[in-house]
Amino acid sequence: MLFQEELIARVRRACAADDGLDAALMYGSFAAGEADQYSDIEFWLFFAPERLAAIDPHAWCSAIAPLTYGLLNEYGSYVAFFPGLVRGEFHFAAAEDIARLADWPARGAPVERMVVVDRRGALEPALRALPQRFDAPVDRPAEALAEYCDGFANWLLLALHLTRRGEHLRAWDALGHLQRHLVWMARLAERSAGHWLTPSRGAERELSPTTLAELRAATGAATPEALPEVLRHAFRLGVRLWRDIAARGGRTVPAALVEELAAALGEPVP
Repeated sequence: MLFQEELIARVRRACAADDGLDAALMYGSFAAGEADQYSDIEFWLFFAPERLAAIDPHAWCSAIAPLTYGLLNEYGSYVAFFPGLVRGEFHFAAAEDIARLADWPARGAPVERMVVVDRRGALEPALRALPQRFDAPVDRPAEALAEYCDGFANWLLLALHLTRRGEHLRAWDALGHLQRHLVWMARLAERSAGHWLTPSRGAERELSPTTLAELRAATGAATPEALPEVLRHAFRLGVRLWRDIAARGGRTVPAALVEELAAALGEPVP
């Protein structure tokens, strides 16, 4: 048994014993049945208001197992570092926040694997109202072009300007956004949308070897030597994927833009 599975069992027992806990759900890799020894454990905990006001997240998580460290992340969630560098993410929320689940794009796992406690019966229907998987626009080319191909063009041009200006670290930051759009475009072109909300997850198993090699070539160091070559690789791959996606909807890529970008990058038009 993985240590994470023992921790999950302890969290379940702690939730069942906490009378001030209205509902709790597990999400992420363990709920989806995709976890391994490197996976986090992840929970939303919904408390009665008076109980929530009294909770010390560090103490609550320490009762599960001794913590090596704990912190609040940028989203206000408590991140617990358990022994062995096991990471746990805990969202401490009010019972009324169950209604906010309606804003989730998808739940990512079967309801039966997610529900830990549901004392009022409010959590399960909220989860069942969500799709298990995000409805990626694989067969909606107009939406795909507007959100993902346009995003690719935007981040590519920004990264190019920043590289030319000499802001190499800022260009490298923009390149991260560009690469994420490339992975989305690759999933659209190859109809592989299983991990859409975190598109790099499982990419090595779910995308073709050719596309994976091209994606790897579109990564590099934040140096004046590496960045121009990385951008050229990103440009070639992005235009190829853009054409595949556009053709599905009977459309074409913007030729004038492609020609101007090619000239700026010192590339032939793909």
